[in-house]
Amino acid sequence: MEKKTILFVDDEPNILSGLQRMLRPMRKTMNFQFAENGPAALEILANENIDMVISDMRMPGMDGAALLTIVKKQYSHAIRIMLSGQANEDSIMRTVGVVHQFLAKPADPVILKQVIKRALALQDTMANKQLGQLVSSIGSLPSLPKTYVKLQETLKDPDGSLTDVAKIIEQDLAMSVKLLQLVNSAFFGLYNHIESPSHAVNLLGLDTIKALVLVMGVFSELKIPANKFFDVNKLWLHSMATAAFAKNIAAHETDDKEIIDNAFIAGLLHDVGKLLLFSRMPEKYEQAVILANESHCSLEEAERQIFGACHGHVGGYLIGLWGLPGPAVESITYHHHLDSYPEPSFCPPVIIHAADCIYYQLNPENCIGEPQQLNEQLLENLNMLDHVERWVKLCKEIQARGGEDDGCNNN
Repeated sequence: MEKKTILFVDDEPNILSGLQRMLRPMRKTMNFQFAENGPAALEILANENIDMVISDMRMPGMDGAALLTIVKKQYSHAIRIMLSGQANEDSIMRTVGVVHQFLAKPADPVILKQVIKRALALQDTMANKQLGQLVSSIGSLPSLPKTYVKLQETLKDPDGSLTDVAKIIEQDLAMSVKLLQLVNSAFFGLYNHIESPSHAVNLLGLDTIKALVLVMGVFSELKIPANKFFDVNKLWLHSMATAAFAKNIAAHETDDKEIIDNAFIAGLLHDVGKLLLFSRMPEKYEQAVILANESHCSLEEAERQIFGACHGHVGGYLIGLWGLPGPAVESITYHHHLDSYPEPSFCPPVIIHAADCIYYQLNPENCIGEPQQLNEQLLENLNMLDHVERWVKLCKEIQARGGEDDGCNNN
């Protein structure tokens, strides 16, 4: 297999020298290029095939945000990662929709290597020929929901504020009603009744609000025909429950806000591939459902037989195109086959896998075909298998707080 090439961009020579030393053991499987500024990086990009660009944010002249914006436009296949110790609100606003992932600077060597391996493995999965043929047969992929696009544009504006975000949501009556339904549901465990979108935005934060707006838009804008083989309301409930389960499992194990937030976002979107396949190819998806039920295999196995790929790959492909964070894309893509996931750790894909399995353990009547089994070997390797009993208890408590009676259906 041809070696992947990663380009590092930083205006500090000492940083680049340190990266070269750190990455030397990986040179047997990867190529590395180094540039001290944006123009030098663009020159390398123009002459070589670069698979990933990891750039510092604060550089004189062309900063990291400006560089990665150009990379997105001209070299869209390249994975874009921001490496910075100066992650202020302004820089985050300017990189919304441009950066796949943020990493703190100075980079932890173990984390940096994990991120590189995972991102490149995901890139290979997305380039799979069978997946490409399937996506081509689907026809036109859906665009980002309109309200979500407006939010993204507002967040890119240096003068944008939480108040502006709330106003956008308030202008969409259906979105406002659904958002307030959700934040007041048992899934969030909030004890104060939320009466306005602005209150919800301030309380839950931008990442959670963006995820909710995105998933609500996806469910409403993908036109799903009525069908006895596919229940959109059950899928909506499952997505919300999995997100709540994942967030609580993550919070039980770590204080890392990024992991917790990405677990919630990925939980909401982990089955978006089912929506896409059924909305675009309902007759073939019916075949997969029937095959799973009659053959007593998992839905994922049936999808592979019918389509050549499963809903996780299709959903990951779509969400990757939309530019969502790398951990969310990884979670959607790998949650049914963690054995293919490089460098596993306690991370969103593992959390979504556990939350999804626990949901169907608690609600077997909602499963199409045979439920996926928890990957006990992987959890044992992570020294977390004995945590599962506590996770199940947490999820039972969440479900008992409201379950299906909290008004979170998609009617």
